[in-house]
Amino acid sequence: MSGLLPLEDAQRRLIALANPLPHETVDVADALGQCLVEDLRAKRKQPAADMSAMDGYAIRYADNSGPWTLIGECKAGSPPCRDLKKGETARIFTGALLPRNADTVIMQENVNRNNDIVTLTSDTPFSLGRHVRHAGSDFNTGDTMVPAGKPLSAADLGQSVIAGYSALNVRPKTKIAIVSTGDELVEPGAHTLPHQIPASNDVMVSSMLESFPTECRSLSRIPDNMDALCKALISAQDSDIIVTIGGASVGDHDLVAPALKSLGAEIDFWKIAIKPGKPLMAGRLGSSIILALPGNPGSAFVTATLFLLPLVRYLNGANNFLPQYLSATTTSALPPTMDRTQFLRAVVDKGQITAFNSQDSAKLSILSKANALLMRPANAEALPKGAGIEYIPI
Repeated sequence: MSGLLPLEDAQRRLIALANPLPHETVDVADALGQCLVEDLRAKRKQPAADMSAMDGYAIRYADNSGPWTLIGECKAGSPPCRDLKKGETARIFTGALLPRNADTVIMQENVNRNNDIVTLTSDTPFSLGRHVRHAGSDFNTGDTMVPAGKPLSAADLGQSVIAGYSALNVRPKTKIAIVSTGDELVEPGAHTLPHQIPASNDVMVSSMLESFPTECRSLSRIPDNMDALCKALISAQDSDIIVTIGGASVGDHDLVAPALKSLGAEIDFWKIAIKPGKPLMAGRLGSSIILALPGNPGSAFVTATLFLLPLVRYLNGANNFLPQYLSATTTSALPPTMDRTQFLRAVVDKGQITAFNSQDSAKLSILSKANALLMRPANAEALPKGAGIEYIPI
């Protein structure tokens, strides 16, 4: 492979440059997307006591034929009314605690109330414990609610509060600086001359990180000038990750590698066996991890998916940080591959995947229409229509 580093080796070496960030304690409302440092175990049980799952009447199942004498009312958020005796019932509402001795709830639609006498009006059978949420039926004290290393979802945060927590021990947000380079870049929305292009890569890559617990800042439109690039890199050294976009190849105006070396950066690897995205570079500059992405939008997106996002997940303490592959069948024959793993922009629908005919890495229009990256291993044989393949959803 002419010295190109295989994909899996490059991912492994990038992760080896990093360590999960030290933990911090944050308010539960501010922890969305962050990963717990240790398993979250319930401090209480839920429900804390037997409660009603319906509006109706609480009874002792031993008295299930009725009639019953109404002795009180149980509301959510209030202590239960007195213990039930034989032949007695209590009006009860959803979420209210059952009176002691009550073990079943009859729906209000199935009874008739005449002053303090309640009688059945339906012959629909009901069983012991019907419409009762029993104490601890959701979880008990000490149960593992959320495992360490799982990015916290909105439901996880709600569950954490129910389990007794107001603050959580998590990995902090990853600080990322995005340095987009190139004399051809102009501000989004600006008038462009034929030799110019609006700077889109930093917006795209920053947006890819929106769902992650990160603090991103963009140093965009850095010209192809050694002093300007070095100044930008120096200003970014307070970040956990410095992402450069463009200028990572070997042309006369590709200055990322020379600039990094002049600043004392240690380059771990440069050029990998994937298509698109071969010029990827990784290393360290001081305490920051350097990840240099190619400048073509398709290449920048693919390498960010394969390297930047896994790195962010790892720093955040996620157990599963590498891209997750799914399976589909191809709607067309695919040619053999050469010495690089290919990632084809594609559309997957109902288990079938269709790669675009054009895979020009400069075309954002293709990427915008795609919802998958179809993966073809290096040195793979041709595949017929209907063959199974793997893809990364995007």
